[in-house]
Amino acid sequence: MSEPELQISSMQHDDIADVMRIERASYQFPWSEQIIRDCLKVGYHGLVLREQGSMRAYAFASGAAGEAHILNICVDPDYRRHGYAKALLHQSIATVMVNGAKVIFLEVRESNRSAIALYESVGFVEIGRREDYYRVQPSARGTRPARHSSGRTREDALVMSRDLSLIADDSDL
Repeated sequence: MSEPELQISSMQHDDIADVMRIERASYQFPWSEQIIRDCLKVGYHGLVLREQGSMRAYAFASGAAGEAHILNICVDPDYRRHGYAKALLHQSIATVMVNGAKVIFLEVRESNRSAIALYESVGFVEIGRREDYYRVQPSARGTRPARHSSGRTREDALVMSRDLSLIADDSDL
């Protein structure tokens, strides 16, 4: 049996409906369609991953002045654990490097152990923490939110980075 055909390409405006479908299926507090449109409008690097023509995942990265930021990598919940996030992460890194990035940053929920493991597997290290960065519904599974006297429930983000100047070729990703 042959491997499924995967294709990563630049996100287009025609992709927004599928991006929103994946976004809404993945997050308690999804980005709005306007945020997605604005990301494309300002020139962020939007990527989509398709398997046999169907969108399975997408990513956004931004970059300026030698720095880059992974804004979002999102995989359709029905297609997780197939290596799609890693493929998009590699392509995002390659894209921002072509555009001059020497270091890349990201934030990740402290409870998202699988994403943290992915980022660590490609050389990201934790460099800090943003307290109360993400909203969390109190009934969310697997989260350890911080409780405030005001009754709000939030979750910390780990800040991670990778020095891209140490990458010699694709084998270093």
